Amino acid sequence: MRIATFNINGIKARAQALSEWLDEAAPDVALLQELKSVDEGVPREIFEDRGYNVETHGQKGFNGVAIASKLPLEDVTRGLPGDDADEQARWIEATVVGDTAVRIAALYLPNGNPAPGPKYDYKLSWMERLEARAKALLAEEIPVVLGGDYNVIPQDEDAARPEAWRKDALALPASRAAFRRVLHLGYTDAFRAKVHGPGHYSFWDYQAGAWDRNDGIRIDHLLLSPQAADLLRAVGIDAAVRGKEKPSDHVPVWMEIAA
Repeated sequence: MRIATFNINGIKARAQALSEWLDEAAPDVALLQELKSVDEGVPREIFEDRGYNVETHGQKGFNGVAIASKLPLEDVTRGLPGDDADEQARWIEATVVGDTAVRIAALYLPNGNPAPGPKYDYKLSWMERLEARAKALLAEEIPVVLGGDYNVIPQDEDAARPEAWRKDALALPASRAAFRRVLHLGYTDAFRAKVHGPGHYSFWDYQAGAWDRNDGIRIDHLLLSPQAADLLRAVGIDAAVRGKEKPSDHVPVWMEIAA
């Protein structure tokens, strides 16, 4: 089972880029973020014409997440538990039913800038709720995948110029510590389980020629429960997607598990 996460940065604006990637990469499951569309406005034909089931949790103008799967999706839930007042569409969960059932979440973690400030407070509180949900999912003792745009640079090696991010919400000590707390529950960063060292990025800003200079950061992650980590076979980043016409500023990160 190939599972990929892709912050599409506007599903209508990137319809062509998304279609081409789905045709080329053909993931079994695609986790999408930043749809920037209400559910009714999502161009579902992009997925359905290619044999995908799709579940969305949309929002007008920003946020929005989706799970597209060639396998059946069951027990779909929307919204990260822990704050009934939170109306931002940043979390969707479903069980993908293959030879092995896998519980999968697509998430779009808050950016948090400017920090300090209310947006950073929201980011940290959201990460507390993420930790609680990740812990609850572990108790089910099934393969779990938490994939998406985490808006966290885990370590300095995950940025081409780490010094440029010292005061940014993506790399502040509290952000990194919150990310590590999820790992310490027993989750595995799929990419780092297979690939080590610097130079591997999933985001390049549109400004200042970041793509041409490879001035990137790695902020899109697939975290695996122990049961899912045991099934991990391969990982990769489809960096070439960033160089195509009208690209997202993110690229797909994928893994293959024996499920």
